Amino acid sequence: MSDLRVEIDGGVAILTLNRPERRNAFTGAMGRALGQAYRELDADDSVRVLVLTGAGSAFCAGADLGGGADTFEKPDSAEFSASPVNPAAFELRKPVIAAVNGHAIGIGMTLAMQTDIRIIAADARYAIPQVRLGVLPDAMAHWTVARVAGIAVAADILLSGRRFDGIEACRLGLASRALPAAQVLPVALEQARDMAANVAPMSAALCKRLLWDTAVRGYQPGRVAELETELHLRVMGGPDAAEGVRALLEHRAPIWSARLSEEWKDLPES
Repeated sequence: MSDLRVEIDGGVAILTLNRPERRNAFTGAMGRALGQAYRELDADDSVRVLVLTGAGSAFCAGADLGGGADTFEKPDSAEFSASPVNPAAFELRKPVIAAVNGHAIGIGMTLAMQTDIRIIAADARYAIPQVRLGVLPDAMAHWTVARVAGIAVAADILLSGRRFDGIEACRLGLASRALPAAQVLPVALEQARDMAANVAPMSAALCKRLLWDTAVRGYQPGRVAELETELHLRVMGGPDAAEGVRALLEHRAPIWSARLSEEWKDLPES
């Protein structure tokens, strides 16, 4: 898994796209490695938050164009997918933060859009320029960008393929914070460590699932209210609900006991 480096520290898994000599240009091997890591880390109870970043000065410069004009030749394999990372970050039960430490172009940006929280470098370059290369945006970007930032922003960014910086990305709603590049990963890790320590794992998993399922399945407010009630009843009276209040009153860090591997149940479908 040389294209991807994985480190775990204090409940936080750091996944680093690891081709700095190519500005972490995306390859099929990188996509397979990232999907495998997502699956393994989602199943590991010791991991509570994931942070995705890039080695060196870039996050991901997009598809590796080493094949020249043949880069986007039609593949012979029937297994080709325009969404080459499986599962997507939003399909995990655990929060995923993208620490976009530098340029994110094409699939670099569309993979970041699959995460829950994006913290980006203010002066880096961003674009989803596939329409300028004779292909289309990938990694579910037609859905993620529109859901996260709205159809008008999606049309602007996807149909033009234009470049923008981190400040504009935040203004458009594509990211939550734009910082100097050197601060992106430290700030992302600070937030991840705070969440790993202070957010109940089951609460985070259920909250994340309801957020994304509401987007995917188009739940209406009444259905969301029903599911929120059902999920409250699932956790109320449990040890973590008592521990959260107890830790707050005692001014200490909580000690969570729920284990996703043992207690997780998918949300009911509508």
